[in-house]
Amino acid sequence: MQPPSENGLGSGLKPRHVTMISIAGVIGAGLFVGSASAIKLAGPAVLIAYALAGTLVILVMRMLGEMATASPDTGSFSTYADRSLGRWAGFSIGWLYWWFWVLVIPVEATAGAGILANWTGWPQWIFALLITALLMGSNLLSVGNYGEFEFWFALVKVIAIVAFIAIGLCAIFGVLPGSHTSGVGHLTSEGFMPFGLGGVIAAMLTTMFTFMGTEIVTIAAAESPDPVGGIRKAVNSVIWRISLFYLGSIFVVVALVSWQDPKLGSEGSYQVALDRMGLGGLSTVLDIVVLTAVASCLNSALYTASRMAFSLSRRGDAPKAWSSVTSRGVPAWAITMSTVVGFLGVIGNYLLPGKIFGYLLASSGAIALFVYLVIAGSQIVMRRQLQAQGVRPPVRMWAYPYLTYATMIFIVAVLVTMAVRDGQRLELWLSVALGAIVVAAGIAKHGLSEKADTPPAKVDTHAS
Repeated sequence: MQPPSENGLGSGLKPRHVTMISIAGVIGAGLFVGSASAIKLAGPAVLIAYALAGTLVILVMRMLGEMATASPDTGSFSTYADRSLGRWAGFSIGWLYWWFWVLVIPVEATAGAGILANWTGWPQWIFALLITALLMGSNLLSVGNYGEFEFWFALVKVIAIVAFIAIGLCAIFGVLPGSHTSGVGHLTSEGFMPFGLGGVIAAMLTTMFTFMGTEIVTIAAAESPDPVGGIRKAVNSVIWRISLFYLGSIFVVVALVSWQDPKLGSEGSYQVALDRMGLGGLSTVLDIVVLTAVASCLNSALYTASRMAFSLSRRGDAPKAWSSVTSRGVPAWAITMSTVVGFLGVIGNYLLPGKIFGYLLASSGAIALFVYLVIAGSQIVMRRQLQAQGVRPPVRMWAYPYLTYATMIFIVAVLVTMAVRDGQRLELWLSVALGAIVVAAGIAKHGLSEKADTPPAKVDTHAS
């Protein structure tokens, strides 16, 4: 058994676990299924939408990497907000982030259960509860179990996407037997940007939240023997990961499939592309891959929510019991209570799918942008603190502070765009309402001026 880390958690995540967790963080089930709706909104110009959203994530990860390599912490950006912006900020963004991930639990459990129910004919809710219980049990045993599950889940997703791109390129170049299409004619034959810039913006708003989870590696690395090394590798590789998995695979889809294809309204974009390549018989294989992606996201949701709950508890911002750990270094109470909320979400999704649960889900719609904004604000302040200490972190934000400020302006512009678009207005205002309540609670508890003590930064000469 691995010795516990400084905060009492285990350190059983191996380098291969951290590497695959960083890869898995950018491959969610939304890539396989949800990308179809983005293509319908923007046509082939969805590539621009993914590029814009991906660039935002790359910049935010660079900022977070700077702070995380200077001071690894399982509370990640919530802890850095504590030290940089004030205890109220760390409290607020920590609880909002926890809320986001506990709501992911019922969403992913329901999606996975739908696939299993189609295969067996059993009631969907049974599988939703079974999947959640199985992964909760695994997380309760040890952090190594989470890492091992995530390693294999990620490996399946990586192999599937690489294979899809390779086969797609064969179809594009006309060397795939049985393919019904070749070339890249669909990129321009019906208009590259059929709905103009407005369509690109709408697609970007849809795709942006599929990237949520990239930051998990900065939380997980704190439970590994070499957190700084793991975070540095993950941050430095995020560009090629987004380029390959998102831009590469979506390019294959829009090159081979017309954005006006009616099947995009009822099937996933990958499935439609396989049909056009004459490989529609692989639908079961694709279902297995999507099920794996769902299980991966659910596994990460349980892990991430519990670690943020643990961190909040250690800082006195959540029930004290949530920071207790087992002999294996597992925060059992934090895992259990986060899963209980997830279970209630699963039940609520079946009892009131179009009512209360829908509004609860919408309340997390803009939380990703709130998190990114707090990360950017924290990085500006923390860089000043590091410079005052004479510390140069292993990872540094490019063109500081100009690129950081530009990123913040872009995030605010996206939030304003959500406010004026019908499709995202409800999500924004419910998220703002929830955020206002949590911020008010944070200020009531800590005031506006209280900040957490900043620990000595970890110096590393291997800057990148």
